[in-house]
Amino acid sequence: MPIRYFIKQLLLPPGILLLLLLVAWWLRRSRPRLAGVCFAIGFGGMWLMSLPVVVQWGAKALEREPPLAREEWATLAQRADAIVVLGSGRERGDLAWGEDQPTGVGLERQRYAARLAKASGLPILTTGGLHYGTPPTEAKLMADSLRDDFGVTVRWQEGESRTTWENARFTADILLPQGIKRVVVVTQAWHMPRSVWSFQQAGFEVVPAPVGFLGTDNARPFGGWLPEFKSIWQSGQLLNEAVGQVGYSLFYR
Repeated sequence: MPIRYFIKQLLLPPGILLLLLLVAWWLRRSRPRLAGVCFAIGFGGMWLMSLPVVVQWGAKALEREPPLAREEWATLAQRADAIVVLGSGRERGDLAWGEDQPTGVGLERQRYAARLAKASGLPILTTGGLHYGTPPTEAKLMADSLRDDFGVTVRWQEGESRTTWENARFTADILLPQGIKRVVVVTQAWHMPRSVWSFQQAGFEVVPAPVGFLGTDNARPFGGWLPEFKSIWQSGQLLNEAVGQVGYSLFYR
């Protein structure tokens, strides 16, 4: 798992862009023209990734599912039988808590799922396996947080998956034998199209419940043309998702 993660991070921006900057420095004397090209691509790519307006444009292309209208929350039980919250990694060894914790993205999903569960009465399933082979699972981290932080008890935990495709497949192993085929899927808006497709392929009818929309005007200074460090991370997430959507369409059927 760590080696695969390292390779992925190296080959996708910003990792590949930082690598180009390193190559530019290495070749600055022996191959100055090639070094200049590498520097221009690396620096230019990092600059574009740092712009909130680029994040907004990229997210608009990925966020194809509309938000779930608030007036629909209370009637979700007419359209679905369970809420599925997708895992999003973990913060390892958080010193404030003395143990691993859900990520900020995970907490955003949990909060939304908790509100939907309280409004609709639907039970919740959390998904996500081990990171680096160390317990607890993402599913348990989220289940504990939903109970302790949001006052919602999780009925099922799917603690084996490592990818969105496996989220759907292993969730199907739990829910379909119980006759549960209609699910509300909670994940980030930019991640929702791939999630919906994966769960439909696994045999579910899906009600999308996206959160964390990035393709909106968030009133950034200078119209979003001022670089922000957070935008680099967000751009990386969007690029990873775009690659994932292409990869799923090619390799998963």
